[in-house]
Amino acid sequence: MLARTRIIFFLGLAVVARGQSADEYQVKAAFLYNLAKFVEWPPESFKTSTDPMTVCILGSSPITDALEVAVKGKALSGRSFAIQQISDLRQTGNCKILFVSASEQKRLHSILLEIKGDGVLTVGEVDTFIEEGGIVNFKLVEGTVRLQINVSIATQRHLQISSRLLSLAQIVKN
Repeated sequence: MLARTRIIFFLGLAVVARGQSADEYQVKAAFLYNLAKFVEWPPESFKTSTDPMTVCILGSSPITDALEVAVKGKALSGRSFAIQQISDLRQTGNCKILFVSASEQKRLHSILLEIKGDGVLTVGEVDTFIEEGGIVNFKLVEGTVRLQINVSIATQRHLQISSRLLSLAQIVKN
């Protein structure tokens, strides 16, 4: 119960538990927005101090609309949020967060092998995401969205994840 309370506090939401009215993808969108607050990207990830925080969505997912609502009018350290729906990994050039939807599960291994660049936080929503080389996974446990984080892959990608965020997550090692 304490973990659920901490997640609710982290999100600033009053709805996470089973049976409540929050849509799964609204919760995931709120997590994505908040992840950006607790991850530090390498300075060279951004060309200028005003480059947007670009969140790319690979594949078909209801998270796109929910994320656009979650970040509308919000900024992070002077950076606006840009949401980009992509269908090809060649479109990831400006992505700082890459959400790989469950619709891409069959090609997940090849996607994560191809995304090896520094400064891209990969986020997924399938059970094998972390094992395949992803950094953050949304796992549904008894109706509650939980975070799984692979710190070693984040470190390899030169991403620094706040200990505050790590304290809310299940740390998974390959």
